Amino acid sequence: MAESERIASDGQKADHLCVLIHGLWGNPKHMAYLASSLREKHSEDKLHIYVPETNAGNNTYDGVDLGAERVTKEIETCIQDLEKKGSQIKKLSVVGYSLGGLVARYTIGLLHHNGWFDRLEPVNFTTFASPHLGVRTPMLGFRGQFWNSFGSRTLSASGRQLFTIDEFRDTGRPLLSVLADPDSIFMIALSKFRNRVLYANIVNDRSAPYYTTCISTVDEFVSLDAVDIKYLPGYESVVLDPENSVTLKPPSVQPPFLTRLATSTSNLKDSVPMFALLVIFIPVGTVVFLVNSGIQSVRSGQRIRLHEEGKAGIGLGSYRIPLMVENAQSTMDRAFSRVTTLREQQYLPIADTDDSSEDQNGHARKPSLAASGPELKLKRTTSRQADFPTLAMTEEQFAMVDALDKVGFRKYRVHMHTNHSHAAIIVRAERSWFSDGKVVVRHWLEEEFEI
Repeated sequence: MAESERIASDGQKADHLCVLIHGLWGNPKHMAYLASSLREKHSEDKLHIYVPETNAGNNTYDGVDLGAERVTKEIETCIQDLEKKGSQIKKLSVVGYSLGGLVARYTIGLLHHNGWFDRLEPVNFTTFASPHLGVRTPMLGFRGQFWNSFGSRTLSASGRQLFTIDEFRDTGRPLLSVLADPDSIFMIALSKFRNRVLYANIVNDRSAPYYTTCISTVDEFVSLDAVDIKYLPGYESVVLDPENSVTLKPPSVQPPFLTRLATSTSNLKDSVPMFALLVIFIPVGTVVFLVNSGIQSVRSGQRIRLHEEGKAGIGLGSYRIPLMVENAQSTMDRAFSRVTTLREQQYLPIADTDDSSEDQNGHARKPSLAASGPELKLKRTTSRQADFPTLAMTEEQFAMVDALDKVGFRKYRVHMHTNHSHAAIIVRAERSWFSDGKVVVRHWLEEEFEI
């Protein structure tokens, strides 16, 4: 990405800074299409665009918190540099892709604590395919325990945080749980944004499944043949209508037997190469992946130690902040992502779901998990979620859903017609099969991003 786009522009009239934060194993080039689309829509005298670069590549192993401290320092330096050139930054927007969405949520808490929101108006907060609930698979029994335990140990600090097995500092709780606590500085900062929007892939996202990117306790799109999908006018076949995105087909309209048989045969046919891959190639790929993960985890641990000792070029004083306000308690290559398709979501028994305990979003809510937090300031999306079974998530994940829904996101479910929807949603590279992502970005710029 050209330096002129990465660090914004020299336009002195622009008073709005938009920060784009990439994801796991990412780099600034991944945000190139978002940056160029923003620039095409908004000229240099209206908007500055900045893509942090110090948390790129293997640095993303080091944890959401450390990554956010790096990004916060870059943002603060960027604002200071722009002001030296004559710009007066008055508005801030933050966009996170994949893991970058979690880094963004932590970053805005640091910025708020450091007083930046006293002088900057938080305008747009957007995430694309970000695992807000982590990537712990909703699975019961030994198989689920094995996968969640295995996966959490391949990505150093970030892996432990994404699988919610970490204990964050002195809280005794996972970082993602703290990040979603209604009394945390992070949620208070999030509530201050004028617009809070997320985009979630409904299918084919092997890195961040639908339930976590859409902050949902159900997955309405497990079987597309069994549902009717409604799209937004002007964005047909890609962006779903947030007011009534999906309904179950009546049993009489279910696909006929021969169609289901053909689909099953097709699925079996598609699975044969996968099983061949598992039997022949995955052992080799897994060994390579695990060896590299081990090396990178060691290097990540060394970086974290240097950071904790204040030897990494970032002073900790401004970024080790009180996490709570008031009285509150304290996946690298494609082969690995293909393996994750073997995870099947599982559900809570029907008897555990009480219709009377569901909120207006259709989320199953346990009374003991209800959290007090900022009142809803945005229009909540609705869907017929009561028609779908509740995923077997952890109590912490249920609490995250409850708290994040209360602070309020406008949720856009998107249908990428490609097997690489995680990359396609932001057009991470120029590929013809990523064209649906351009529709998503166009919707964001036309309907949601305010200057």
